[in-house]
Amino acid sequence: MVNYSESGVNIKLGDSSSKIMYTAARETWKNRKGKLGEIITPFDDFSGIRAMDVSKLPEGTFMGMNFDGIGTKVEIAERLGKHDTLAFDLFAMVCDDAVVRGGEPVLVGSILDVNKLDLKIIKQLAKGYVGAAKEGNVAVINGEIAELGNRIGGFGEYNYNWGAAVVWFANKKNMLTGKEIGVGDKLIAFEEKGFRSNGLSLVRKIMNGEWNKRTLEQALTPSKIYSKAVVEMFGKLTGVAHITGGGIPGKVGRMLKPSGFGAKLDNLFEPCELMEYCIEKGKMEKEEAYQTWNMGNGMIVSTQYPEEIISIAKKNKINAKICGEVVKEKGIKII
Repeated sequence: MVNYSESGVNIKLGDSSSKIMYTAARETWKNRKGKLGEIITPFDDFSGIRAMDVSKLPEGTFMGMNFDGIGTKVEIAERLGKHDTLAFDLFAMVCDDAVVRGGEPVLVGSILDVNKLDLKIIKQLAKGYVGAAKEGNVAVINGEIAELGNRIGGFGEYNYNWGAAVVWFANKKNMLTGKEIGVGDKLIAFEEKGFRSNGLSLVRKIMNGEWNKRTLEQALTPSKIYSKAVVEMFGKLTGVAHITGGGIPGKVGRMLKPSGFGAKLDNLFEPCELMEYCIEKGKMEKEEAYQTWNMGNGMIVSTQYPEEIISIAKKNKINAKICGEVVKEKGIKII
């Protein structure tokens, strides 16, 4: 007689894993206590009903959602055997996209697909869940896990894919269309000391399996989550570019497209050591690198109040500086 466990699905272990993720998610609900998106739980168990309190939304409030995942950065964690920082990458991808249009990320939901269950690794992922949610000032509504056997592959014995969605709200007066940007607006760069969760496929190709502990640790550097600080900056920003796929030219270009203006960038942060190593090892042109990776700049915002923006960033433990300005001529010029 065939049973479910023989197909690779362990129901009891699955329930234990779900409870770990639920407990972690519940720890994050205090982040929205008394705020928009406070979590209401009529029945308090990991399979019970959970909902947001949005009863006090002011007129002119918009809601949106973003979806993303951490891609092949998972392989770096698998190689290093360290899984407690990947939630920072996951949350950065969705929360920092939300603020690009002036939205405040409020609620995150995720789906974790695994080849098999390992409670030690689930606990590491759950630990990251709590820390990342606090840094992003969001609540986690769930911790969905699916055990899919050999449908999921990767390096080593334990493999997984992790994706998430974020619900965000924006007041009409804070929404950023790109048309608010003007010539002479200062561009402020926020420092990023790692790759975030972009361009890791190219890194893996260049490294070609020739990893050591130092290079793995550098590649696994957790993403900085900027959204909480950016929400505090609303009203003082004219544009936000989250530097992910497409790099600085692609993302700053998208931010400036509605205005028809360009940018001169002459004081950017330097790329991290491993980026420099990959450029040299892969014999890459710098132009290609700037179109692939963040090159040390995880977010670039435009503003008429640079000192105030840098002050808010500093308060939120983000290293920020003026990196250039908006110019009349089209194109992104990096010096």
